Amino acid sequence: MTVEPEGLRQFQVHRPRLFALAYRMLGSASEAEDAVQETYLRWDGTDRSVIRSAEAWLTTAVVNLCRTWLVSARARREAYIGPWLPEPVPTARGELGPLETVEEREQVSLALLTVLERLSPVERAVFVLREAFGYAHREIADMLGVTEANSQQIFRRAGQRVRAERTRFDISANQSVALIERFLKAARNGDIEGLERMLAADVVATADGGGVVNAARRPVVGANHVARYLAGLLRWEVPGMLVSLEEINGATALVVRSEGNALVVVGFDTESDRVTALRLIVNPAKLAYLSRVGASDDRGSGDIGDL
Repeated sequence: MTVEPEGLRQFQVHRPRLFALAYRMLGSASEAEDAVQETYLRWDGTDRSVIRSAEAWLTTAVVNLCRTWLVSARARREAYIGPWLPEPVPTARGELGPLETVEEREQVSLALLTVLERLSPVERAVFVLREAFGYAHREIADMLGVTEANSQQIFRRAGQRVRAERTRFDISANQSVALIERFLKAARNGDIEGLERMLAADVVATADGGGVVNAARRPVVGANHVARYLAGLLRWEVPGMLVSLEEINGATALVVRSEGNALVVVGFDTESDRVTALRLIVNPAKLAYLSRVGASDDRGSGDIGDL
């Protein structure tokens, strides 16, 4: 039997939390995996006898690595073709930590991660460490090399920006599933009027194709325009295509797969019995992680004919 080195065993204890932190920082599952791997290499090359807390050292290392990467990521995203959306991550098996409350689900939602893109790297780090992981400002200050008062100020500023745009989950998971199933059925049947009744008047559909897959390069706005756009998109079929409702980023999402590979993920913002926003991710690079790890929740899954 192979015995793992003590340093690796220590690291493995913290790996899930490090991935969850890196993903919230970067909005990319593939980049989060790279950040965790780079953190391990630094950990493995460090004299751990002088480290008092493995959790503090590893958290500091990964969050500051992500801060550095966000600077170059921002430049890449400015040149990105069309809207940029986060990479979808399945969450039913705890991939991003416990999501037992509405607030915890909101913190990993596609909507909130999109808003976090507008924060500076240090604002994002402070917000994520405080809001999602509950670190005290004194601890955050030590990690980021700022004063405690500065950490508090940064958090207030970031919180104001996020609150101005964040979306609240205001319906239950069961209600969300029922609404999305009705929505999909109407789209598949080309029922434009039925779709419009389920859409808010000012609904916005944003698609991320990255210039690789044909997708609207500007948000589609308004119930009639969005209904016609989605009716055309969701009537498309390829051999072996399956549609399922899965828990993605803490909420029910529509996932289209073929031969196990994710082709489309549609995330929904809902309010009462209306869809207020849709996020369509079709860039294959953004779906590679989801294809690799597979579906984490088969709730409501079924082929196109079932819906």
